[in-house]
Amino acid sequence: MKTVNHWIGGKTVEGASGNWGPVTDPATGAVTTQVALASAEEVDAAVSAAKEAYATWGTSSLAQRTSILFRYRALLDAHRDDIAALITAEHGKVHSDALGEVARGLEIVELACGITTQLKGELSTQVSSRVDVSSIRQSLGVVAGITPFNFPAMVPMWMFPLAIACGNTFVLKPSEKDPSPANFLAELAAEAGLPDGVLNVVHGDKVAVDALLTHPDVAAVSFVGSTPIARYIHATASANGKRVQALGGAKNHMLVLPDADLDAAADAAVSAAYGSAGERCMAISAVVAISSIADELVDKIRERAEKIKIGPGNDPVSEMGPLITKAHRDKVATYVTGAAAQGAEVVLDGTGYTVDGFEDGHWIGLSLLDKVSTDSDAYRDEIFGPVLCVLRADTYEEGLALINASPYGNGTAIFTRDGGAARRFQLEVEAGMVGVNVPIPVPVGYHSFGGWKDSLFGDHHIYGNDGVHFYTRGKVVTTRWPDPSEGHIGVDLGFPRNH
Repeated sequence: MKTVNHWIGGKTVEGASGNWGPVTDPATGAVTTQVALASAEEVDAAVSAAKEAYATWGTSSLAQRTSILFRYRALLDAHRDDIAALITAEHGKVHSDALGEVARGLEIVELACGITTQLKGELSTQVSSRVDVSSIRQSLGVVAGITPFNFPAMVPMWMFPLAIACGNTFVLKPSEKDPSPANFLAELAAEAGLPDGVLNVVHGDKVAVDALLTHPDVAAVSFVGSTPIARYIHATASANGKRVQALGGAKNHMLVLPDADLDAAADAAVSAAYGSAGERCMAISAVVAISSIADELVDKIRERAEKIKIGPGNDPVSEMGPLITKAHRDKVATYVTGAAAQGAEVVLDGTGYTVDGFEDGHWIGLSLLDKVSTDSDAYRDEIFGPVLCVLRADTYEEGLALINASPYGNGTAIFTRDGGAARRFQLEVEAGMVGVNVPIPVPVGYHSFGGWKDSLFGDHHIYGNDGVHFYTRGKVVTTRWPDPSEGHIGVDLGFPRNH
């Protein structure tokens, strides 16, 4: 059986806690790997390695950092298929989806390669007689990232490349459900020339998480996961004096107006709801259809959903793979089996789905629930599986109010041909990311990703300008150099004058 250990100080370090976690192949249900679960002492060793590396990395030149990142980007590009294969083996998503994940992670590596322009300061000369004021941004020190199972390569790459480009050192705690991609990313970084200790990977559960949240040498924590854990991460790390960005869960809505291209809207709904088996925080899990076109739209979604091919992620014909664990598959199924009792019309029920020859895999088919009420479990909870809820509204205003009443505010979309309605929606909707005829409005790397309300805890979104600001802190320097011909000024007890 394969064993995944920690990566500390530029080398593999065997787990010493005696605790191990199982990693399964979601397509077969078989345990293929064991992963070391770190003790607090092992986390401390990783933080210590990062702290030691920061003594030199924090003062390294931008040229040195970016040259390493350019080499790293080239290695990642050359190993796209290898990274994707690891993702498929442990997460279960189809290979094409895994390749897309790697590509989106590479966007942030490319942003980090150009960090020189992001770290430029500002200068104001002659704010007073021979007085200049400048502002600069400096690194924080040791920073940590705690990442989820659904994007085991992309989300770490949303964090550590920017962090190390800014001069920090990094400790990554990836999900213990699919740990191998994180180690491979670290190994490639070392091959690119990243000094030992700048990037460290420790695997673990709550013990490792809490050790990072309370460690006195960790200056900042980045997190992506569910809302309850994001709230805990933010509260605990903040209480221990750390800067925190904690991205939580979502219930993303897609509002479809009567003038929309319904074929395009149906295509988008199926892609956004069922891609990656619905295991993504930007999945569309609720379609809000204006009543006059709701029946037609539901029929179009059903027709498309019935044609999706489900199978092992490494099968080229598969369009959707299994869920990450059996326990998660069973939980997702309860939202479908209990939907009718809570008033929904079950248009498609995927709970009995299986794949010939892979009967022990974590399979579930596509489910479509119509006429869902806002007080039902299927609507209130983040299901994180291939279940699409359709709600109905009589007007734009009613649909908007429904969306804004949700405690989540991660992403949303509107489908319409009316530019005025789209403009109004993007200004009035309460969400951090908005798509206009775009179902999954994940920003490109040079903009920032993040939601509102219970989808984000902390002040900074991830990557883009917000990411650079999160991993640095500002300093303002006021300078006065006396003119060589100027005599002694003497004591002045007054407040400094700028006029």
